[in-house]
Amino acid sequence: MLFNSYEFIFIFMPVTVIVYFLLNRFRLIYASKLWLALSSLFFYCWWDVRYLPLLLGSIAFNYFMGRTISHMQNATERKRKLALAFAIIMNLLLLIYYKYADFFIGNVNALFDSDVPLLKIVLPLGISFFTFTQIAYLVDAYRGKAKEYNVISYVLFVTFYPHLIAGPILHHKEMMPQFDRLRGKRFDYSNVAKGLFLLSIGLFKKVVIADSFAPVASNGFDVLSQLNFIQAWTTSLSYTLQLYYDFSGYSDMAIGVALLFNIILPINFNSPYKSLNIQDFWRRWHMTLSRFLREYIYFPLGGSRKGTTRTHINSMLTMLIGGLWHGAGWTFVFWGFMHGFAQFIHRIWQKANIKLPKWVAWFITFQFINLTWVFFRATSWDNAIKVLKGMVGLNGIGIASLDKTIVLGLAVFMIVAVLCRNSMQMLEGFKPGWKTAVFAAALFCIAVVYFNKISEFLYFSF
Repeated sequence: MLFNSYEFIFIFMPVTVIVYFLLNRFRLIYASKLWLALSSLFFYCWWDVRYLPLLLGSIAFNYFMGRTISHMQNATERKRKLALAFAIIMNLLLLIYYKYADFFIGNVNALFDSDVPLLKIVLPLGISFFTFTQIAYLVDAYRGKAKEYNVISYVLFVTFYPHLIAGPILHHKEMMPQFDRLRGKRFDYSNVAKGLFLLSIGLFKKVVIADSFAPVASNGFDVLSQLNFIQAWTTSLSYTLQLYYDFSGYSDMAIGVALLFNIILPINFNSPYKSLNIQDFWRRWHMTLSRFLREYIYFPLGGSRKGTTRTHINSMLTMLIGGLWHGAGWTFVFWGFMHGFAQFIHRIWQKANIKLPKWVAWFITFQFINLTWVFFRATSWDNAIKVLKGMVGLNGIGIASLDKTIVLGLAVFMIVAVLCRNSMQMLEGFKPGWKTAVFAAALFCIAVVYFNKISEFLYFSF
């Protein structure tokens, strides 16, 4: 079920909220948690009920292993590590089968000139997110930071529908106290006002802004066989802004919907195109994924504790894994490599203590990000090279192809992304009133008009 759909906005969301607080009103606390867990599973089934057993099987396995690891505090360290390793490997094997099996077969066929048929497996929605969420839980259970003895609470932790499909990636310890807090069981008009405010902003970002740039990006990447300078730059910048407003919109809506239940999700997006260096970008873009990569991959590899060379290697490996997490393709791996290499350059630059004017630092950072998104979006190497050739002017300038409407849209929404306050900053000083109500209502109504162009969020495919 999509956040940007009539059935979600006008039926599913209000029904789940109303029933949840009615059950709590009559002090049916356990029933309210069960209702929310079952509603979240229904939300997932709306896409394809065939993958419900996969989700439930993953939850059952990780719940059992988490409890087992938690109860092994008196066991030897070796046994505890083996249990954790087994649980993580099983999760990764599940992810590898569904997400990377055809990628592996295709590469084997290309390398050995074989003809092994592809499995053509449909990627289950949200598998990367609920797998990483549960891996984090297992590691926290091993470290003694997470204990879960209630199966309904664990199901709700994994499946809570505002975050289930495209994040944020959650920590057990930051969510479970909220689900159990009695104060959060009462209907809170302030949180509802904030939630609807964010929901309206996020909906507008997705269906009005992001989806308006989508045809321009798709035409350049998927339709045209050759791009001139103007076409290539409008293509790359359109995708850069499409991805920005698409993911930003989802993040706003996820936090907004969770607030209706008095649940505060971690911020996952913080104006990344304002970044002045690559490190700052990863502190702002997909923040919970960055946190996961740092805490569960980079630090266990040794982080920066084992010398300069090892630090660079650990950073590169982490970014390569981050690239591969996004998709099964060498373009994603190369995207991760480019970001790993940029981290390497950034560390050298810091040691040299060279200061650049802020606008120069911003321009270099943004151009690098825009360049790397070309590989992120491209369906093949040739597809990426086609866009890059156009961007450096190898196919002519193409002044006649300049569309002033597209250029104006790119300019306006780039300025908004770089200079304006983001939705989280707007929420800091939020006070319900007629001005904010009119603003949110206007955005919501405009967005609803665009519902005939319903499309999935880009991160659904990751």
